[in-house]
Amino acid sequence: MSHTAELIAVGTELLLGNIANTDAQMLSQGLSALGINVYYHTVVGDNPDRLRAAVELARTRADIIITTGGLGPTCDDLTKTVLADCFGRKLVFHQPSAQRIEAYFQRIHPNRPMTDNNYQQAMLPEGCTVLDNDWGTAPGVAFEQDGVRVIMLPGPPRECTAMFTHRVIPYLKELADGVISSRTLKLFGIGESAMEAQLREKMNAMTNPTLAPYAKEGECELRITAKAADEAAARALMDPVVDDLKAHFGPLVYGVDIPSLEAAVFALLKEKGLTLGTAESCTGGLVAKRMTDLAGVSSVFRGGVVSYATEVKHTVLGVDQALLDQYGAVSEQVARAMAEGARRVLGCDLAISTTGVAGPDPDERGNPVGLVFIGLATPEGTWVRQVNLSMGRQRIRHIAASHGFDLARRYLSGLEMK
Repeated sequence: MSHTAELIAVGTELLLGNIANTDAQMLSQGLSALGINVYYHTVVGDNPDRLRAAVELARTRADIIITTGGLGPTCDDLTKTVLADCFGRKLVFHQPSAQRIEAYFQRIHPNRPMTDNNYQQAMLPEGCTVLDNDWGTAPGVAFEQDGVRVIMLPGPPRECTAMFTHRVIPYLKELADGVISSRTLKLFGIGESAMEAQLREKMNAMTNPTLAPYAKEGECELRITAKAADEAAARALMDPVVDDLKAHFGPLVYGVDIPSLEAAVFALLKEKGLTLGTAESCTGGLVAKRMTDLAGVSSVFRGGVVSYATEVKHTVLGVDQALLDQYGAVSEQVARAMAEGARRVLGCDLAISTTGVAGPDPDERGNPVGLVFIGLATPEGTWVRQVNLSMGRQRIRHIAASHGFDLARRYLSGLEMK
């Protein structure tokens, strides 16, 4: 039997955008791994009438309802009260949970008395399964009523993740009828619409596995999803599709199940025992920042020069002043010299350079916003790519940095440099 879950996040702070609903992402991924479909996410504020309406709707279209938030000790923590009322259950005092809450406060705040309102967290729906919370004070709750399983979890992500992993997964595993698994191809150098146009007929014909395109910042993803009895069977369904797509898109595919272009470059540098440095102007250190966000990257990344001012390009990177005077800082010639200067100054095998106009206005030579030159200096020579970008300053900087990584990725993979 296939099961369907609906997630209801409770908290006005979510609706106001004060915090992101990371619980929903974590729960959806976990439920998919159990073979449980998730068709709806709902976010509702700390209002009993609206929460009751959300629950009544959810029980008409899901046989598993999972709530997050609203289990705490304050007056706006009303999830248990509303859910118990919706399913005709009384709230009763659960002495073991009260003792666990007392022990938690004694361990965490030994010199601070526990206020009486914390005992509200030990008021649980009669006859429920108590999901002990070893990571906070509010216990979780599970019960089955009228063909619907209800699970209530605390909202703080640290607690919610641990509770789902160690309490809910064992509870739900008896319901699972297989797994839902996905693989993701990452592409750079093609737009979502162009990619979708090439695959529309194929996507429409597929049922298991399925194929879906996604647009990211300056790149695209193709996600292959299969449902099967176990992970190995799902993988066997997906692997031929992955191979076909890699053959179809060729060098536009920079990785499978890899988080980012910079991660792909990091892996290739490690594999080949090479080092990288940067010389950045319009990206202002973003290339270096994205590299150093990766744990362990010190083994391959030598450093970077943010040569924002023209004189820094000359005095630090050694760009010939004649080139700067003749062609200007935003030019193929200067991008080439910046990359070669960074390679020399930093003592690295490869160096990425960026110089361009991020906006909001054209530069003093009239170069338009979005004109960027990206260089890559290597032991075999230097390549420069010219791009014309749009859609705002931050997007221009991000995609320019991605072009730098793409040049490095192509070189390290032995692909055509263009």
